Amino acid sequence: MGKNLVPIYLLLLLIEVSLVFAGGHNIQQVNIWPMPKYFSNGNKVLYLSNDFELRTDRSKYGDKIGILKDGFLRFKDIVTLNHVIDANFSRLDQSTFLKGINVVIQSPNDELQHGVDESYNLTIPASGKPAYAHIEANSVYGALHGLQTFSQLCAYNFKTRLVELSMVPWTIFDQPRFPYRGLLIDTSRHYLPLPVIKKVIDSMTYAKLVTIVLLSSSIECAALAHCRFAVFSFRDSFISKALGRYAQRRGVNVLAEIDVPGHAGSWGKGYPSLLPSAGCREPLDVSNEFTFQVIDGILSGALWSIILHCGLRSFHINNSIIACNVTDFSKIFKYRFVHLGGDEVDTGCWESTNRVSKWLHSHKMMGPQAYQYFVLRAQKIALSHGYEIINWEETFNKFGDKLDRKTVVHNWLGGGVAEKVTAAGLRCIVSNQDKWYLDHVDTTWDEFYMNEPLTNITNPKQQNLVIGGEVCMWGEHIDASDIEQTIWPRAAAAAERLWTPLDKLARNPRHVTRRLARFRCLLNQRGVAAAPLFGPGRIAPEEPGSCYGQ
Repeated sequence: MGKNLVPIYLLLLLIEVSLVFAGGHNIQQVNIWPMPKYFSNGNKVLYLSNDFELRTDRSKYGDKIGILKDGFLRFKDIVTLNHVIDANFSRLDQSTFLKGINVVIQSPNDELQHGVDESYNLTIPASGKPAYAHIEANSVYGALHGLQTFSQLCAYNFKTRLVELSMVPWTIFDQPRFPYRGLLIDTSRHYLPLPVIKKVIDSMTYAKLVTIVLLSSSIECAALAHCRFAVFSFRDSFISKALGRYAQRRGVNVLAEIDVPGHAGSWGKGYPSLLPSAGCREPLDVSNEFTFQVIDGILSGALWSIILHCGLRSFHINNSIIACNVTDFSKIFKYRFVHLGGDEVDTGCWESTNRVSKWLHSHKMMGPQAYQYFVLRAQKIALSHGYEIINWEETFNKFGDKLDRKTVVHNWLGGGVAEKVTAAGLRCIVSNQDKWYLDHVDTTWDEFYMNEPLTNITNPKQQNLVIGGEVCMWGEHIDASDIEQTIWPRAAAAAERLWTPLDKLARNPRHVTRRLARFRCLLNQRGVAAAPLFGPGRIAPEEPGSCYGQ
């Protein structure tokens, strides 16, 4: 095995030397992921001062709750990685040190919401008396992106025992191509401890993904430790305001997916009357007015308070509201969107259940009409509470002209859907399963990279209706033991597609292999169990060797 390593790495080196970035930049030494909109750099070296500091001269952002300060401390942690910084600073040329970074933020507001300005400018001088890097951003969340980019320019030098900043001076202008850049994790089919979810959120920030979607209502929710008490699979020890705050301080939105009516069988654990029958658990009972009262109660916060603090069984047994500490759904999920699902609805359960069948007949509906009725009524409930709705694409395919105009259609079945959705004047999120489903481990990173959300959409107005994309990690075969290597590095390939301008993306994924391999190694260095590039998702290294060659 060992004898084969030398020729393999010589071959990789020859490939690396030949790689040229599609936009015309030679990126042999540029290791930023995702690639910024614009950058220029030099060939000098600076070192981070031992007392590297944060300054906010001329900034309008007061940082009252410490979002920027905490972001700066995280920056220092991931740059030093607990390495010992013990060079003899007094003997070194002080002009080679970067004293700190000055961050100027134009907006005093720290509200995190869809469409927040995420742009930033980062400049790092080659010298100064003293030298300071500068980040300018319109929002604190743009500044956090700037710090993430800055962190990728730094590397610990084991010989000098200093954090080295090469190729200065740097000038970077950057902003995302799409505002919605999401990752779905399935919190219903296997229990995911809160620290695991927090670690996923941290790793998302490294690739500038900004929306984490938590699936909450699948029938397999019984596998969850706390599910026995909840309509949702969430409980205060599992998902809480604390997680929302944790994500917000890192610039990540938390989106709840309440997948009704087709994937909410777990609700019957607390409310058996929500199910058509004991032997027919999905979809939820369209004939029962209580079904829609529960949906309304969740989105209004009234029922959520009971679920979160009292446990659903006590409410069901007593059939009355119990005095509890109130935690509004909207206080936990502050994102303007709510995902109402609507996929994979088999109405046969309604038609074969005598009681529901009679209701359908009395209302002059067949299964398809009842499906439409359910989805549209759930939409009206969400809209009444100020949410905008995301629904899976089946709702558009079946009755797209009836959907509320605020609907975002979530594509997953295949290509060509975004083109039809935007032509109808609706917004779209792209997650076609053949390219952006992480649980499809046979889909390789280069397929993730080359999946273009705007395929065949040339009209600028239609292009603007594609708000972004989402990589989905359904959890039938995923739990805390393998979640990270299932997500990374393939999610990073999609992240660059969603962040970097189209004309700066590689036309051939081979041109970014070396850079993505380095990003994968960076994730490993930061404690993220990202799998090797060469092979399907979740693969193990084939043999001993450098991280950069796997």
